[in-house]
Amino acid sequence: MTCCFAKFARLAIAVASVVLTSGRALAQEGYFVTYSHQMEEPGNLEIAVKSLTASPEGANAFVANALEFEYGAKTWWSSEVYLDGQSTSGESTLFTGFRWENRFRPLLREHWINPVLYVEFEDINSADKALLEVVGHDTRDAFLERNDRHEKKREAELKLILSTNVKGWNISENVIAEKNLAGEPWEFGYALGVSRPLALLVSSSQCTFCRENLSAGAEMYGGLGDRHSFGLHETSHYLAPIVAWRVPGGPTFKFSPGFGLNDKSQPLLLRFGVSYEISQIASKLRRR
Repeated sequence: MTCCFAKFARLAIAVASVVLTSGRALAQEGYFVTYSHQMEEPGNLEIAVKSLTASPEGANAFVANALEFEYGAKTWWSSEVYLDGQSTSGESTLFTGFRWENRFRPLLREHWINPVLYVEFEDINSADKALLEVVGHDTRDAFLERNDRHEKKREAELKLILSTNVKGWNISENVIAEKNLAGEPWEFGYALGVSRPLALLVSSSQCTFCRENLSAGAEMYGGLGDRHSFGLHETSHYLAPIVAWRVPGGPTFKFSPGFGLNDKSQPLLLRFGVSYEISQIASKLRRR
């Protein structure tokens, strides 16, 4: 393991330490790529780290991180900032940019289908490998680019999120449209997710490994081409089972191996994450 990985590991440990000592935990999202209709409660701040690692054929192994801060501004509005970075063995560790995301829920009561509108601005570079979505003709070749050859990208992203809770299951569908503001055509993608706690009834006694604290599911995501070539041709697709463990009074941990479904996809992606929620952070800061 090279020195750049050691530096990146120390940074990840420092971030995790901040996350683990900050407040009360409650997982808001059960997926890595797919979004459900769950929103951050007003006044609450969730801090999360989403990490991805892979060893692309013909390129160096890497670890990519997205440090996320999500704030519940209103019952119908959540706002998030992502800070992205990555470390590639034998190359370098670098900051790859930021993302500003906003989600709006027009229907506040629970319905059979719950729509959410998503708007994001990205100021990243081509060395970013967090892979928070797959659009257009993104393929495994994107992982081959060296850190010293990256270029700046500014993009706008829109999503229509449809989500349903039924008998303990969450079923979510995302339709994605993304455009490079330099003038390139709109690119499209999708994400589908399903998840469920292992138990719906809460145990009478508190325990760390109770089944209600564990959930399992899967998501599938991939590209749908662009405005000039919409469809599945020359696109990549992934299927990823997910397990999550919510520690009572502590953080939530997630792990997901992603398997490429065609020859345009990276054969294996490993994702892991930790999230922590601080309730009513503004009130706590005012009291201090």
